[in-house]
Amino acid sequence: MSNQTCLIAAIQMAMVNDEAINIEKSLSYIQEAATQGAQIIVLPELFSGHYFPKTQDDTFFRHAFPLNNHPWMNRFTTLAKKLNVVLLVSFFEEETPVYYNSVAVIDADGSILGTYHKSHIPDGPGYQEKFYFCPSNSGFTVWQTHFGRLGVGICWDQWFPEAARAFCLQGADMLFYPTAIGSEPSDPTLHTKNMWQRVMIGHAVANMTPIIAANRIGIEDTQSFYGHSFIVNHQGEYLAELDDKTEGIAIASIDLQKVKQDRASFGLFRDRRPDLYQPLLQFTTTP
Repeated sequence: MSNQTCLIAAIQMAMVNDEAINIEKSLSYIQEAATQGAQIIVLPELFSGHYFPKTQDDTFFRHAFPLNNHPWMNRFTTLAKKLNVVLLVSFFEEETPVYYNSVAVIDADGSILGTYHKSHIPDGPGYQEKFYFCPSNSGFTVWQTHFGRLGVGICWDQWFPEAARAFCLQGADMLFYPTAIGSEPSDPTLHTKNMWQRVMIGHAVANMTPIIAANRIGIEDTQSFYGHSFIVNHQGEYLAELDDKTEGIAIASIDLQKVKQDRASFGLFRDRRPDLYQPLLQFTTTP
């Protein structure tokens, strides 16, 4: 970690059904965030197009590419190096013979440290990701970047406290979640925006770690995405939040030394009892 205070940015975008336009818009937002001093920048989940996994359609597999032969990833690595920023870039990854919902972790020198594969894959009306994506084969990796140690999950991962804890046990300074969350086609009365934020605030407090979420906005076919991208500190306090109508950048400063000090003094990791946690390793438990 090259300094103790880090400026974080989450980009919130409305996507059109045109990859070229979405890519240009995201690059423009990255440059704007860097102009404001951002050092780590996260984009929404699968931002290069409309959220396609709402249905099962095998024509979408043609939009998946391997990391080492990707048509537009080099534009992000080049820009990361030019701006001296860390970028978290979501994409549909082909790793023959399987496919992943992935995030490329690009360091400030333009190098790709690796990819995180989404671990928890949803399967329900409007979010039929199991048709497209295999679950992670790499676990909860923590990435040492120029500006701190990052844990990176993807959307549905953010509902699981085990994922957040696993990242933090490996020394993550902060957790990032590219996201595509919105309306539930099977139940128009169900609005999960508050639940979504509350569960992540719980992760922040339980692990004494800042949480950063970048969501999309807008209506895509019959699905409406919530927006409300946000940054909370390690005490669960909002540092930045966008609304449900506006594209833009949520940006905030994180004092990593303060996070480290408070995490140590609060005792949540000191007082853990892993010897009692065997039930967590079972899919179900017997009463």
